[in-house]
Amino acid sequence: MRLKKLQASFGVLEHQTLVLEDGLNIIQSSNEGGKSTWSAFLRAMLYGINTKERDRQGYIAEKNRYQPWSGAAMEGTAELVWQGREITLRRGPKGSAPFGRFEAVYTDTGEPVPGLTGENCGETLTGAPRDVFERSAFVGQGRAAIDSSPALESRVSALVSSGEEDVSFSQVERRLRDWRNRRQHNRTGLIPKLEEELSALEETLARQSKAHRLAEEARREQVRLQAEQHRLEAERDAYLHQAQEERRRRYAAAVKARQEAQEQVERLRGELDRYGTPPDRETLRRAQEELNYLNTVNANRRLAQRQAEEEAQAAEKARAAAADPLFPETDPEEAVRQARQDAEELRRLPAPALWPLGLAAAGVLLAVLAGLLGPLRPLMLVGAVLSVAGLVYLVRNFMQRKRTQDRCARLLERYGAESADGILERADRYRQHCALADQAERRRDAAQTALAELTAQQEDIKTRLLALVRTFAPAAADTFGVSAAISRALGLMEKLSTAQVQLEGAVQLVENLPRPVEGLDAATDVAPRFDPVETAARLDAVGGELQRLGSALATAQGELNSLGSPDALRLRREALLEELTRRREEYEALTAALEALEEARSSLQARFSPALNRKAGEILSALTGGKYDKVTLTRQFEALAQEAGGLTPRRALTLSQGTADQLYLAVRLAVCALALPGGETVPLVLDDALANFDDARCALALEYLAQLSKERQVLLFTCHSREAALRRAGSPV
Repeated sequence: MRLKKLQASFGVLEHQTLVLEDGLNIIQSSNEGGKSTWSAFLRAMLYGINTKERDRQGYIAEKNRYQPWSGAAMEGTAELVWQGREITLRRGPKGSAPFGRFEAVYTDTGEPVPGLTGENCGETLTGAPRDVFERSAFVGQGRAAIDSSPALESRVSALVSSGEEDVSFSQVERRLRDWRNRRQHNRTGLIPKLEEELSALEETLARQSKAHRLAEEARREQVRLQAEQHRLEAERDAYLHQAQEERRRRYAAAVKARQEAQEQVERLRGELDRYGTPPDRETLRRAQEELNYLNTVNANRRLAQRQAEEEAQAAEKARAAAADPLFPETDPEEAVRQARQDAEELRRLPAPALWPLGLAAAGVLLAVLAGLLGPLRPLMLVGAVLSVAGLVYLVRNFMQRKRTQDRCARLLERYGAESADGILERADRYRQHCALADQAERRRDAAQTALAELTAQQEDIKTRLLALVRTFAPAAADTFGVSAAISRALGLMEKLSTAQVQLEGAVQLVENLPRPVEGLDAATDVAPRFDPVETAARLDAVGGELQRLGSALATAQGELNSLGSPDALRLRREALLEELTRRREEYEALTAALEALEEARSSLQARFSPALNRKAGEILSALTGGKYDKVTLTRQFEALAQEAGGLTPRRALTLSQGTADQLYLAVRLAVCALALPGGETVPLVLDDALANFDDARCALALEYLAQLSKERQVLLFTCHSREAALRRAGSPV
């Protein structure tokens, strides 16, 4: 098979085309350029997409991972040459299934390719199933290491051993194991089924024998218990006769007690309603509480009356203490204001004036000087005038001061004080006494108001209580009568309530007691062996046991009927034993065949491993320039490399990443050579398989791939430019 052109709408690829040539194709592209997507697209075109695969932690299913980023439908075509003719493969959506639609036609005629379907396309064109293709000719990015696959192991083993893929150890082993499993596999094998059926048959025979034995024992026990049941029933009837007599006595006593209780209730109700129906118990209790409160009000009223009298006396004393003849019926503030005016007038008493005396002295001095100096009459006249004027003013000042002193003396005498401060003290004392008298009068008024309120409250409560009580006690005239009537009514109500409870109990007792039934108390001459309780318990136990025996007998008989004939069961057991013996012999023969086949497989493995190891060693030597020339591949496909001239092979984990990739690439190419031999060769697809190779070994690998591309087409996807440069140079660096 040889690829010519790929066209894809697949993941990052949107209507892109990849044209391929014979031999080695180096496809260079940057990261996220679609290299791995082209590889996945080619595999999907050949083998389709598993639509049952689901996303999981750290993994995205192919049907979701490669949905076109543009949102278009997932579809593509592949043009290739197969068996000498050009073929075009087309895949696209079918309903909700990506790549569910498949078409394979001859490119030149458009006619469908016979026998080529979407399911068998990859295996038909490559000659290998998907597992073999992915582990040989398809090297995904970062997946050079190869793991074991039943299909790959079967193919390599078959080709190395016989050259015919139709003859396979795995197929023969699977067929033999299937045959052996049909005979011994857990619960579905023939031998377990025969053993299970035989065990069930043995159990049925045992159940049948046990059912016969139990049925006989149940019949004998049933006869004995029926006799005991008849005797216990007779003893029970004797006790029933005695119980019937006791029932009559108790019922008659209960009826009598009910009658007496009814009479007591009627007597108390009549006494309670003799003068009228009293209100309910709650109302009477509230009235009793109100009566108690009335006593409290009476006590408070007496206390308020005494307090009002005391406050009245105190007010009279305070008013008498406040009386002052100087301020008769005068407002205290007005008295204080007048006293302040009088005190201020007293303080304004003028001081004696000295200037008139000086004026008179100056006039005399001036006249004396005029006489001494000569007869200066004008000057003497002025002196005389000044002297007269000074004397006149001095006399007037003296007379005015005398009048003022007389008025101040009268004011001090009126207030009985010695100074202006004494006047103010008397007025202030009068004001204080008046304030105390006013406070006493307010307390007297408050006490009288409280007394009036208590008196009104007392009369109101007393009136209400009398109005309430006279409805059922018309003779009540005072609080004592009210109290007596309420207490009597409450006492009668309590007695009536007790009597009603007793009546209800008596009525309930009569209703609950079974009525004596006539005709069911015939005497019996059987002497009871046990007391009534034990007799009833034994009778119940015998009845239950008889019922159990009846059920057991019916069950045993039903089981005997359902189990069938004992003779037929025994014949079936003999047949099963013969069949089981035969199947066990077949199982032993198949086990021996599998052991022989395993020995043959070991022999084939000895032939398979050297061929694969030898081929892988040759390729690894070419890839590493002869440094490593031997490869050992375990049964689990773990590869070990040995240096030329070395003694011990090295595991891939001990090698550098580049050398490990070269080791596994050599193994894959060897597997490809063995599992996918020449003829209709399968293209080799490598996705960044040389990324970890150094330049020298990369050149060696390209040289080997160039030689290999002469036999089969090679597609090498890379993100580096060195592969193309080395290829153009045609020689290692």
